[in-house]
Amino acid sequence: MVFSSLTFLLLFLPAMLAVYFACRGVRLRNAVLLIGSLIFYAWGEPVFVLVMAFVTLVVYAGTLAFSAAKKNTTKRLLFAVTLIVSLAALAYFKYAAFFVNQIAGLFGLSYVMQTPRLPIGISFFTFQAISYAVDAYRGNVRVQKKFSHLLLYVSCFPQLIAGPIVQYADIEFELEERQTTLDDFTGGMRRFAIGLCKKVLVANILGEMLSALPDAGASFSAGWMTSIVFALQIYFDFSAYSDMAIGLGRVLGFRYQENFRYPYISRSVSEFWRRWHISLGQFFREYVYFPLGGSRKGRHRTTLNLLLVWTLTGLWHGASWNFVLWGLYYGVLIALEHGVFRYVVKRTPKPIGILLTLIAVLVGWALFYQTDLAACARQLLAMLGIAHQNGAIAFAGWIDAETLHVLRTYTVFPLVAGVLSLPILPALDRLLRQRIRLQRTAQLLSVLLLTAGVVLSIMNLVSDSYNPFLYFRF
Repeated sequence: MVFSSLTFLLLFLPAMLAVYFACRGVRLRNAVLLIGSLIFYAWGEPVFVLVMAFVTLVVYAGTLAFSAAKKNTTKRLLFAVTLIVSLAALAYFKYAAFFVNQIAGLFGLSYVMQTPRLPIGISFFTFQAISYAVDAYRGNVRVQKKFSHLLLYVSCFPQLIAGPIVQYADIEFELEERQTTLDDFTGGMRRFAIGLCKKVLVANILGEMLSALPDAGASFSAGWMTSIVFALQIYFDFSAYSDMAIGLGRVLGFRYQENFRYPYISRSVSEFWRRWHISLGQFFREYVYFPLGGSRKGRHRTTLNLLLVWTLTGLWHGASWNFVLWGLYYGVLIALEHGVFRYVVKRTPKPIGILLTLIAVLVGWALFYQTDLAACARQLLAMLGIAHQNGAIAFAGWIDAETLHVLRTYTVFPLVAGVLSLPILPALDRLLRQRIRLQRTAQLLSVLLLTAGVVLSIMNLVSDSYNPFLYFRF
């Protein structure tokens, strides 16, 4: 079940909220929320609820065991076993076939392991469970004695299948005591409505445009347009889900951290990753980069740590060589920004820094989008104006007929989407609200626009079947 489905919007969500708020007290509401979250996850793939429950049970039992251990060596051993076993499901479903097939190919074996069906959101709920175990081992959070509370933390439906990755410390006390005020409810539903409009009215249309474009290697324009449209689509798609998750979390009494802060205005690649998928960056920084030594052990060790972290970040997105290359690409860029280009980045004028960062990010999206390395190479060459045909190198051409047709069909929509990806509307909203005489007008206009947007979104969902969420596969 996805947030932008009619089943969720017209059936699950109203029923869930009605039963949830009919209950008094956190204990009953937790029970309703846990049952509802399990139903939400099991709607399309009931058997994979067992995978999530297994990961949670391993972390729960392991944490109780190592927290009760008297000797440090025993505690460390139990902690290591907890992490290894909790990662086993993720390793099997997401990576086993990839590595087995790579090793078989390396030794010339004909054996091919079929990739098993991937449980939705397995990377997200596994990382959340692991973050709790690590924080409990470090003594940063109290050990949770109630399995139902830990399962609710892992399975809570707003952030279950596509994040943001919520650290246990952020909601530790809200599991025991929380409330929803009228401002929380209205503000949360407003945030959810914004996310729904971004997903259905922007991301889905960009997805249709992307699918209409020709092979990215067809021309110079095709190469760049593929990256530009995909960059906008994945931003609106993923940030929309985060908006809806944060909004629903607020409605239910939880405070989730922001996951996106207008990344396409970044003046460096490092800044881009402080603005994009913030919760994933925080996870790798706190649980991988810092334990490896971070930047405290010299330039060479820092570079090695960055490359390792970004290789893991690439693999987190998928067991494919294009994701490995994508991760290494950013690892190299960020290592250079931390090293030889540090002063250059600081002294580069902001507009030039934003432009250079945007170009680097668009090249990165080509690596991310093209899971086939040959197709990836064709797109990257086309972005340089190069075509490789019949073993010969030639000019790719500025634009091809199919790309021109798509641009004429969608006219200024990519430009409008680009403007909406910038913090222009929030700045305008703040400006209007600062003027006392315009506050009520701004509030009324906001309500009317969001209401119209939700109505249009539902109408669009009724008439259109194109409604994927890109990050569900991770």
